[in-house]
Amino acid sequence: MQVNRHTAQVEQEMTLLYRKYAPGLLTYVRMRIPSPEDAEDLVVEVFLAALQYAQFAVLSEKAKQLWLWRVTRNKVIDAYRRAKTRQSVTLDHVAEGLFEDEMFSPEYSALQQEDYMDLYAHLQSLSPLHQQILRMRFGQGLSCREIATTLGKQENAVRVTLSRSLNLLRKIYQRRREVQESGGER
Repeated sequence: MQVNRHTAQVEQEMTLLYRKYAPGLLTYVRMRIPSPEDAEDLVVEVFLAALQYAQFAVLSEKAKQLWLWRVTRNKVIDAYRRAKTRQSVTLDHVAEGLFEDEMFSPEYSALQQEDYMDLYAHLQSLSPLHQQILRMRFGQGLSCREIATTLGKQENAVRVTLSRSLNLLRKIYQRRREVQESGGER
């Protein structure tokens, strides 16, 4: 019975101390800790430390106040030390990393392989000259002048053929998209 009364008295005293000093301690901590949630947690840790400190109850009011401020200051210093050793990462960096990881996923590779196969099939529907010019331009990275020299054609003829080849491919893909949007299969 006496233990219960003592516990109730300690709880009541801690409640009064919390109401009296927590706002000031929280303001102090928030000025030094960037996260409001971390600041609140730190102040709660201070009062938990007070509950665990056996001699806290016998301290004078002024000594309790000084003890709370000293422990708060030390916990802020500890938080700085932990922050130095623990690297924090913003969500922007994580999101970028997730997107990059997605590009190496099996699903992405399968979709990319499917797109390549579709392109190859569409290229086969073009004339051999169109295919050759497209391969030289985009596969080998040659300029129109270099392609013209290699094929023994005029540069303007190569440009026109390249343009027509790309337009034909665009029409093929556009027809395919229209078929898909209308509910048909590839």
